[in-house]
Amino acid sequence: MGASPPAVAVVDAETSGNVGTIARAMKNFGFEDLYLVDPPDLSRGSEAYGYAGQAREDVLPEAEVVDLDFLVETFHTVGFTAITNEDATKHVRFPFRTPDELAGSLRDVEAPTCLVFGRERVGLHNREIERFDEVCSIPASADYPVLNLGQAATIALYELRDLTVDETQLPDVAVHRATEDEIEAFYDHFDDFLSLVDYPDEKQAKTGRMLRRILGRAHPTGREINTLHGILRRARWHIEGNGRKDSVDDDGY
Repeated sequence: MGASPPAVAVVDAETSGNVGTIARAMKNFGFEDLYLVDPPDLSRGSEAYGYAGQAREDVLPEAEVVDLDFLVETFHTVGFTAITNEDATKHVRFPFRTPDELAGSLRDVEAPTCLVFGRERVGLHNREIERFDEVCSIPASADYPVLNLGQAATIALYELRDLTVDETQLPDVAVHRATEDEIEAFYDHFDDFLSLVDYPDEKQAKTGRMLRRILGRAHPTGREINTLHGILRRARWHIEGNGRKDSVDDDGY
């Protein structure tokens, strides 16, 4: 994708509150440019500013009112819809991508991109969607697939956040993972423990592999590995030293 985050456009929203909700979601997930086609009242006293959170300081007041021609002529456009065609014989709403799939495909688009969301009750019209470059739809229950406009945009922008957000408030779990040396030391400790409790020799290798797979999926932290070491040490103290911590030499685990 290009250097700039995708823009967001809202077509003919009926309520300003939904526009404010979308502006807030844009702020949450790193989107900046908002375009409005036939918008409702977005004055400072409207619901939009009440729903926008911190986006009331930049995203919402800096939104531009444009027409659909501007979006089509300026951007690689992606129209969002809840209702898609059921097969490949109809081409207005087919083929389509899910937001997760779209996140991957947009990385290869060098042109400026705009994500287009439509009306609360009827969404985007066929005559609008047929002018767009791509169609995207959020998977939902077949019994009730139609989402509120603000909800749909929030879900889509969340799924596309990797295009816009380099860092979040969440810690990088990979950074806290125990080192391979620490994990290997625990495997050795566990093997010794199996021998200590007379675990059947023919089962030790299989049990060791099972433990590797469990911890391989878990990505334990250094503290978690140290806690597991401590459990095995405590068990050994009870087995060899009648529960007295100082009755068994500490072997360095």
